[in-house]
Amino acid sequence: MTAAHHQHPIVETPRRLSLRWQDEDDTARFAARLAAQPGLANAFIALHGDLGAGKTTLVRHLLRALGVAGRIKSPTYAVVEPHQAPGLFIWHFDFYRFHDPREWEDAGFRDIFASPGLKLAEWPDNAGSLAPPADIALYIEAEDDLARHVTLQAHTPLGSAILQGLDTP
Repeated sequence: MTAAHHQHPIVETPRRLSLRWQDEDDTARFAARLAAQPGLANAFIALHGDLGAGKTTLVRHLLRALGVAGRIKSPTYAVVEPHQAPGLFIWHFDFYRFHDPREWEDAGFRDIFASPGLKLAEWPDNAGSLAPPADIALYIEAEDDLARHVTLQAHTPLGSAILQGLDTP
């Protein structure tokens, strides 16, 4: 046997970043840093956290930082809200009320996730295995009325590159 037969594949461990936001201003500053990451334009970010943790607040700050103008509605009842920023399509999903996997196909979500653009999904677990793997899973935990503990976990090379950029001062 040659040496090539004894090589083990390289396994990249998911990258992780932990943060603490003291208040909404910290959320806005983080959103601006995230918006500046080059790979974000085609990323899928899954947002996890209890009701009131700040998922929608983060998305609003991120959309503003990306240049989205006008009213930014929560997609709680519509399930998805499309947005457009200069040179960028953005899809904001909220699967909180999502219960029927047939909705996924009927609404064309498979096509949306296969198309270019940034996808942000609140309550992604409610979509089950229908949603593709997220590039980044972002977990927000409320510590009190203002402070949040935030953990970002990269699950793809794109997610790792974005987190590496966020981790660099």
